[in-house]
Amino acid sequence: MRLLYYSPASYGGIADYAHEQANALAYLGVDVTFLCTPSYRSGRGEKYKVVPILRDIVPKRPILNKTLKSVHFTFITLENFKQLANFIDKEGFKYVLFGSYVEYLSPLWSGRLRKLAESGVRFGAVLHDPVRYFIVGPRWWHRWSIACGYAFLCHIFVHESVELDTVRPMPQLKTSVIPHGVYAFPQTTLSREAARGYLNIPCDATVMLAFGRIWNHKNLDLVIQAMVSFPDLYLLVVGKEQSSGQKPVSVYQELAIKLGVADRCRWHIRFIPDTEVGIFFVAADVILLTYSKTFRSASGVLNIAVHYRKPCLASGGEGALHSVVHRYSLGVWIEPDDLDALVNGIRIWLHSPLTPRWKIYCQDNSWVLNAKLVISHLLEK
Repeated sequence: MRLLYYSPASYGGIADYAHEQANALAYLGVDVTFLCTPSYRSGRGEKYKVVPILRDIVPKRPILNKTLKSVHFTFITLENFKQLANFIDKEGFKYVLFGSYVEYLSPLWSGRLRKLAESGVRFGAVLHDPVRYFIVGPRWWHRWSIACGYAFLCHIFVHESVELDTVRPMPQLKTSVIPHGVYAFPQTTLSREAARGYLNIPCDATVMLAFGRIWNHKNLDLVIQAMVSFPDLYLLVVGKEQSSGQKPVSVYQELAIKLGVADRCRWHIRFIPDTEVGIFFVAADVILLTYSKTFRSASGVLNIAVHYRKPCLASGGEGALHSVVHRYSLGVWIEPDDLDALVNGIRIWLHSPLTPRWKIYCQDNSWVLNAKLVISHLLEK
């Protein structure tokens, strides 16, 4: 089986997922060609062929003008899908997997892919965010884009059973549940005490880790407010700022100062290389996954936490995260967007010992099982 894997994400959770999934597919004997950007972090033991012909959606220099920023986004998006269609034609691929479903600008680029699908090319996509609530442009354009984004696909892969809103009937489209595998980041050589010393955190402190991009829906403001009730609790915030419509990290830092907890907060606002990830997880006692009720996805950070055997404080809407936290006792689940619930959840975690089912979770949620299901469903007619 020859498979073309389309992955324009250069770094972050989507790129990490694509790498693990493509590696698992290759491990099972699939001849995987990985279409990506020159900025994609290769050299991680990939078993697939990397073809870096896509363009980076993030400009090398920030574009401050909103109109020019939109023009850049439109040009790069359309150019990448043109490259994809040309590559399928040139190399004769019959199976194509999108590392992430995308609908943005799809009325402008999906037509050629629909023609390829009609000629026998089978397209699948991993749907990480089943509820497409992030609206770009007028609502009618958003709805049309969602429909066009699904129109050429034969299979959607999700991490929790869900009834998709495809806008209009899609008789050709099937949906299958696949597991989200555990990320295998390198183990750090630092002990817990050494990691805390490196991060300027007392050895006897209780440490919460918020890892990954800084998004509004992660409720960092509520976490900082909850710290007022726990004078021995430290917060470690690690990850990059997310510019588009998100609060800058300075807002959270100012709140911490205002509430008198700033001396117990540590900020590492940057991209974290694989070799450093373990330092932060080894130093932490619990991982914060305190998403808002709009979050209905699986969590990549949870699957790093499982690797390092760290429990979580989690919240969100009904979805994959909610299911696995409960099913495998991976942490304390709390009501989303609620300060009192968060404070109570911290108390439960501090005073009630957890018994996470790490081994069973890893058995049930392997990348090899993920890849086997993808192969079987893409091959079925």
